[in-house]
Amino acid sequence: MTPEEVLETQFGGPETGVFTDGSCEPNPGPGGWGWVWVENGEILDQGHGRDPDTTNNRMELMALIEAFKALPADRDLVVYSDSQLCVKTITLWAPGWEKRGWKRKGGPIKNLELVQELLALSRAKPRIRLEWIRAHEGARWNEYADALAALGTARS
Repeated sequence: MTPEEVLETQFGGPETGVFTDGSCEPNPGPGGWGWVWVENGEILDQGHGRDPDTTNNRMELMALIEAFKALPADRDLVVYSDSQLCVKTITLWAPGWEKRGWKRKGGPIKNLELVQELLALSRAKPRIRLEWIRAHEGARWNEYADALAALGTARS
């Protein structure tokens, strides 16, 4: 579904926030990321990009990174991701890994450079809160971010 088709067919979920998504087809392989900032159903800003050789988790992290970079630090905002792994990585696990010298019990931290960048961005913009949103449940703007990510995947 294209971003335009999403707007014509999807009507559920929050109408204010920043929605991010990443995709990769096949995984690993070409991938894309996308994000959209909306307030009361109106798009304020959006972005998307691609990587010809990546993974779905890297694209989920890139969507978050690019959204955080674009957002103002002086606003109370919620950034939604449908990746529980990414949300838990930044909100629960990364601070502990950092205290232990970026080590974890289960072996090396995957995508460490992206995790470190996103953690730094989230700390630099403490008024922005990261939350999980269920994927593919009809949340209009999450589906829109998914469609933006798919644009990147298709063009990789």
